[in-house]
Amino acid sequence: MQELKEKIEKYGTVLPGNVLKVDAFLNHQVDTDLMYKVGQEFAKHFADQGITKIWTVESSGIAPAVMTGLAMHLPVIFARKHKSLTLNNNMFTADVYSYTKKTTNRISISKKYVEAGEKVLLIDDFLANGQAVEGMMEIADQAGVQVAGAGIVIEKSFQPGGKELRDKGVEVYSLAQIKSLEDGQVEFV
Repeated sequence: MQELKEKIEKYGTVLPGNVLKVDAFLNHQVDTDLMYKVGQEFAKHFADQGITKIWTVESSGIAPAVMTGLAMHLPVIFARKHKSLTLNNNMFTADVYSYTKKTTNRISISKKYVEAGEKVLLIDDFLANGQAVEGMMEIADQAGVQVAGAGIVIEKSFQPGGKELRDKGVEVYSLAQIKSLEDGQVEFV
């Protein structure tokens, strides 16, 4: 997606540890026009697959997931990272390690909003080591839900997550694939 690549080149900042900061348009301040186009692109790619819901992990995946849900006219569920007083123990859960935050979070989705046999599309802002997608797949397995694929806004192709997911048979559709972040420069695949 050319417009996304241009935004990454213009506003992205490469930080130590192969971290790409894109908070100017994706995960702090949200460029709603760009996210709308992202949602339309995912909807077009995954059309005709019988998807019944969109899943993501809070919080950075919410904007592209909601726009995808809007384009596909489907509800969006986001896995929570922190337990709320309003959430009880009737939850599907998985532990997810965050590459950028260097912490493990227990993500959870209420059983109330999930039915066995559904077909879900997983959406996330970044794919590096694949932990968020793996966590959502673990929850899908617990719930008896089929995963149609994973829509990723930005994939760091030089990290193992994308390859590992594809090797497991998951359809991964990434809108921007980054080959390298060496010397502070973004190089696309």
